[in-house]
Amino acid sequence: MCGIIGIFNNINAAQLAVSGLKSIDYRGRDGKAFTDGEEVYSLESLQLYDEECLADVIGENFIGHCLHAVVNNVIQPIKGKGIIAANSEIYNWKELAEQYEIECENDSELILRLIDKYGIKKIEELDGDYACVYWINDDVYLFRDIFGVKPLWYSKNKGFVLASERKALEKIGYTDIEELNPRTIIKYSIKQDKIERIQREFFKLRENKDEYEKIKERVKGLLINAISKRIPDVKFGLLLSGGVDSSFIAIILKELEVDFKCYIAVMEDKTLQEAKDLEYAKELAEELGLELEIVKVNLEDVKNSLPIIVPLIESTDVTKVSVAFPFYFATKKAREDGVKVILSGSGSDQLFGGYHRYKDSGNLNKECLSGLMHIYEKDLYRDDVITMYNSVELRVPYLDKSLVDYALNINEEYKLTKEYDKAILRDIANEMGLNKKIAYRKKVAAQYGSNFLKAIDKLSKDHKNKSDYLRQYYNISNLKLGALFSSGKDSCYAMLIMKKQNYSIECLISMISKNKDSYMFHTPNIKYVKEQAEAMGIPIILQETEGEKENELRDLRLALTRAKDEYKIGGIVSGALFSTYQRDRIEKICDELGLKVFAPLWHKKQETEFRELLNEGFEIIVSSIAAEGLGENWLGRKLTLEDVDELVKLNKKYGINISFEGGEAESFVLDCPMFKKKIKIVKAEKKMYSENTGIYEIKEVEIVEKNNLIVL
Repeated sequence: MCGIIGIFNNINAAQLAVSGLKSIDYRGRDGKAFTDGEEVYSLESLQLYDEECLADVIGENFIGHCLHAVVNNVIQPIKGKGIIAANSEIYNWKELAEQYEIECENDSELILRLIDKYGIKKIEELDGDYACVYWINDDVYLFRDIFGVKPLWYSKNKGFVLASERKALEKIGYTDIEELNPRTIIKYSIKQDKIERIQREFFKLRENKDEYEKIKERVKGLLINAISKRIPDVKFGLLLSGGVDSSFIAIILKELEVDFKCYIAVMEDKTLQEAKDLEYAKELAEELGLELEIVKVNLEDVKNSLPIIVPLIESTDVTKVSVAFPFYFATKKAREDGVKVILSGSGSDQLFGGYHRYKDSGNLNKECLSGLMHIYEKDLYRDDVITMYNSVELRVPYLDKSLVDYALNINEEYKLTKEYDKAILRDIANEMGLNKKIAYRKKVAAQYGSNFLKAIDKLSKDHKNKSDYLRQYYNISNLKLGALFSSGKDSCYAMLIMKKQNYSIECLISMISKNKDSYMFHTPNIKYVKEQAEAMGIPIILQETEGEKENELRDLRLALTRAKDEYKIGGIVSGALFSTYQRDRIEKICDELGLKVFAPLWHKKQETEFRELLNEGFEIIVSSIAAEGLGENWLGRKLTLEDVDELVKLNKKYGINISFEGGEAESFVLDCPMFKKKIKIVKAEKKMYSENTGIYEIKEVEIVEKNNLIVL
């Protein structure tokens, strides 16, 4: 794969493009080139100009490309009617070239000629991974593969800029940088200095009535095809964890009789047991006769790599960092072995239902769909930048379009049984020769199976938490967020979790509904969110809505648009636990606006969540009730751990939702670690409408100082 950069409407375009591309030149060491739309320049030719002459000669628009050649060496950008700089691996480019009678040397040129001839929407026929800039006349298009395997970032700031990695744009002074949502095409008008968003279709859920044996046969064929098309004509490797996902790929590669080498990296320490992943990987390698390269890393190696890895993935998120280690050390060794392409089992969990939280979802395939929609922001960017830093291209067979289109709609009972997650994948793997011990091995997350999370535990023992320790290597917030804030406990706790993970809460967003029975929004005592925001020291956006079902979403969109424009947020944090009604609608709006969605409480056990936030120092009162088992004595009550015990009993007796997400009750936060000051209720009134329905109506509050409490 490769690296791309583009600068538009900036008199220093050439200088900035050259400087930005240098910061990510590990993405392509086989050649660099640039164009101003007329001439194509090598890096060497640009270095003949001094800075002032460069600006005069080049003009205000410039794109650049660094090449990572796997098979042939075709320098980009490439000119046709338009111009393209592409980071691409298209598996059906020869078929498309024949179908549309296009003459081209490689996949990047195919993309150029296809768009030149038929327009931007033809990219939907591409099968593979790509991130591209296409420039024709006064229009610039940005697009990437539908999953986001290949990264692309941009900023509408001082003109318009784009790059394969965020750090390239930060390096040359740009801010308010956004990751391109894979389901969006950006069209930028150079003359009008304006962005237009073109939405793309993602996969749809539909019913599959096929019998199990037929489904297995179909999935098996699609998996074999997905793996086969990703086998390059050069030396390549496989990241082998000893789990069913990568082990299945190993089985297929062995059956196809191709030459490959497996790599695994683990943390080794005399105080720790052997990494579980290594135990299973060694067993599989011995059984199948695989060549396995074991990279054993000690605590000092981990510490020395942190100044590289954390800025590289641009995140202090503990999970992201700990998962990055096995990718980093394994591909570092693979590069030393001359490997240019490596396969990974990433994406299987999202496709086949491999996460524990999916068990309580109520709609497994909808959860799988959501997981695939967000995999680019959670996993793929990290994996790409780590492997490309080591000049190794990552390929992910489980994110094959044909495979996903079919497997996403497999009957849920075939994916998740009482005994196993990813059941159908395990059955297929076992039938193809993978031994039962590995085929049905319980899922172990990479950070645990490789022991690398334990390494961060050890290194951070003298810090208040792991994120705080990692901040010394990248003291920039992971992303600016707006928080959907209802005045209650869940939205506050979700904010706190994201804050601890080094995300910046730039503003609160509260919907003031005139309909007390709103489907989407909390209403009791909502008018006091202004005082809560003041107590937190965070600005707030208040958006009124009539509260009419579905129509209230238009008002939410207005509020989110304002938050993005005024506070330059890149995402939203929501306190949703189980409400797919809310989550799906929030995700849809955010998708259209190019905002990421974070729901850190999603499918968290209700009792666990309640106890956690109370232990964090939350001071909460019950502001309304609407469920059998709850009476007037609950209104205005400051909740304690003993109250949670009582709610657990009521749950067993009446089935009420312990966390109140079903509307059984509402809460109001007086204090929590997010607050710099606290709320004191001066005047309030209990109003009962029936034996189990009522509201604690707050009449007056004041903001008071806190007493020696730690505030985040």
